Amino acid sequence: MQGKHTRLGILLACMATLCGLSAVYADTAPAQESRIVFESSSLPVLGADSAPSEAQKQFRTRLLAGGAATALLWYGSAHWWNDSMNSNFRTVNEGWFGQSTYTGGADKLGHMYSTYVGTRLLARAFEWAGHDSESAAWLAAATAWGSMLAVEVGDGFSSRYRFSKEDLIMNTLGTGMALLLEQKPELDAVLDFRLMYRPSNDARRARQIDPIDDHSGQTYLLAIKASGIPKLRRIEPLRYFELALGYGTRGYEPNLGEERSRHIYYGISLNVAELLGVTAFRNSRGSHSQRVTNGVLEVLQIPGTAALADHKL
Repeated sequence: MQGKHTRLGILLACMATLCGLSAVYADTAPAQESRIVFESSSLPVLGADSAPSEAQKQFRTRLLAGGAATALLWYGSAHWWNDSMNSNFRTVNEGWFGQSTYTGGADKLGHMYSTYVGTRLLARAFEWAGHDSESAAWLAAATAWGSMLAVEVGDGFSSRYRFSKEDLIMNTLGTGMALLLEQKPELDAVLDFRLMYRPSNDARRARQIDPIDDHSGQTYLLAIKASGIPKLRRIEPLRYFELALGYGTRGYEPNLGEERSRHIYYGISLNVAELLGVTAFRNSRGSHSQRVTNGVLEVLQIPGTAALADHKL
């Protein structure tokens, strides 16, 4: 609701990133090659240290699952529900992508994106805990979705906010997409879900450059990568390009008078991870640095690397 849950999702993603990166650098042993699907398509793979004992596995699992939920609920109680709570559970109809909604639907895609990123990163963390890839994916999905559900329920009892079914549905879609790509590496090689951020005009005027709350500067993109399609991957230079489809709003939040508008985008983008694989990482393919870089580029689109046509709704 009103941007705060996007920040909440980012908090989950950041915590998962710390868990994942700590495991990446905890051991210098190379990761299993089977986890590197089409090289530039998979999120960072954790270092493969010696198999943890059952006790270590259970401790790490509880730490990750409990830590995610505890961090989110603590943050919520300290920042969103610190005024007061009600005994009555209240709901609100926020709408979806309508012209008259709070952000024109950008916040709803923010929910989907946040739970998607959180689930993907937590999957790597649960692999570090000692789980196989399938179990790790399900645990990550349950942890990300369950944590966000707890926050939505907390909103229902808060004095300031309300439970939003739209937010819950988008959280579910984001978790479901992440789970699907975790279980289908051939599909993961083709699809990326990314956020591209350029500060909006109003944010610049207000000097409030914030990729999380500046909804009018956000563009959410689905990239279809030629490098993930075997026949196209062999074609130079086609394998360095992608088909990009996206959605974004302008003039919503923050708003200093700019006309509100909703936009569908389509065009082509550069597969930066693929380009780096044959340039910067040419002599260090499969390194931890490349995996981390590829993981970041799977979820973030660098401004200036996409040529998009704009259809105003």
